Amino acid sequence: MSYAPQAPMTVQSGGNRNAKNLPVTAEGREWSNGLCSCCDEPGTCLVACCCPCITYGQVKQRHEHLRTHGTPAADPSMVSGDCCLHLFTAYCGVAFIFQMMNRGEIRSRYNIKGGGCGDLCTACCCTPCELVQESRELELEEQSLGHQKH
Repeated sequence: MSYAPQAPMTVQSGGNRNAKNLPVTAEGREWSNGLCSCCDEPGTCLVACCCPCITYGQVKQRHEHLRTHGTPAADPSMVSGDCCLHLFTAYCGVAFIFQMMNRGEIRSRYNIKGGGCGDLCTACCCTPCELVQESRELELEEQSLGHQKH
């Protein structure tokens, strides 16, 4: 019996990635919620304005869990490695790089229109709105899997 290397397992399952049934073109679809509708989610908006590192860490954890397990994260922690990384890089003035990369990954998962330049501008100029928009996009998939917001 010989050992044959295998490719790492990628989880493709998950919930509805277009929960609002938005039209999809060759370029993708729009975000389910507008960038400026962040105040529709006041709790998340407040945390994203005061402590964006917490919101970033939770969004990153939730996205990674959906990507790797196909299920919602049971209870993303307030302070995580990603939160600390964001906090440190924010003091260095480069947190937008990690936000831009995470936004690109989320756009890719949900087949959302856009590109790196737009992600960069959004991360640099509208951090709280960007983080809330990403959180709400993840929340729609989590809800389609039966996960209720706490």
